Amino acid sequence: MSESQISVVVVDDHPLFRRGVVELLNDSDEMTVIAEYDNGFTLLDNLEGNYPDILLMDLQMPDKSGLELLKQIRECDEQLKIIIITACTDQDKLLEALKYGANGYLQKDTPPDEILSHLLSVYEGKVALNDDAITSIATHIRKNHEQEAVSCNEALSEMTDRERETLFYIAKGLNNKLIARELGISDGTVKVYVKNLLRKLDMHSRLELAAWAHKNLTEEELN
Repeated sequence: MSESQISVVVVDDHPLFRRGVVELLNDSDEMTVIAEYDNGFTLLDNLEGNYPDILLMDLQMPDKSGLELLKQIRECDEQLKIIIITACTDQDKLLEALKYGANGYLQKDTPPDEILSHLLSVYEGKVALNDDAITSIATHIRKNHEQEAVSCNEALSEMTDRERETLFYIAKGLNNKLIARELGISDGTVKVYVKNLLRKLDMHSRLELAAWAHKNLTEEELN
């Protein structure tokens, strides 16, 4: 492994799929797989003190699910970049993964070149979502908020100008550090804006914010 390569750990109980992903990543110039596991217990036994740049893991596994793993890891480490890759299309599972801090959520039928592109985006501080995932999140959010009758205009009217700008950059996939650089403010101030947006839109994660913005707003409305 060269110093410039992105280290990845892959966790999936399906050997053929896992082998294919490992070969895909190792064949790329940017990434290398430093470990692969077929269950969550083995991952946890070997993860401490040996964190990769990216953890790519399945959602549905025996004994310990991807959601359980995600929640357990996030209790110890908030910075590790974790991407769920799954065949599951359950909207509730998707929202749970985002709530527990997943940096991305991809379907297993995602084309190989797009998988690589999404992993690179996450490494650079952005988020990884298939178009279907964005649509699913937005649909779920819209249904949940229909009863409250909160329109886009009403939601925007509750935001400050800086919060609107922050939402715009979240929708573009920028992390707090990059947003701070764009706005010329501190990371801590961006965290406050994100917290306010989550509260005002009654959401749990920045990925939900990004999906809401993509579905409901035009770029002009955010500028």
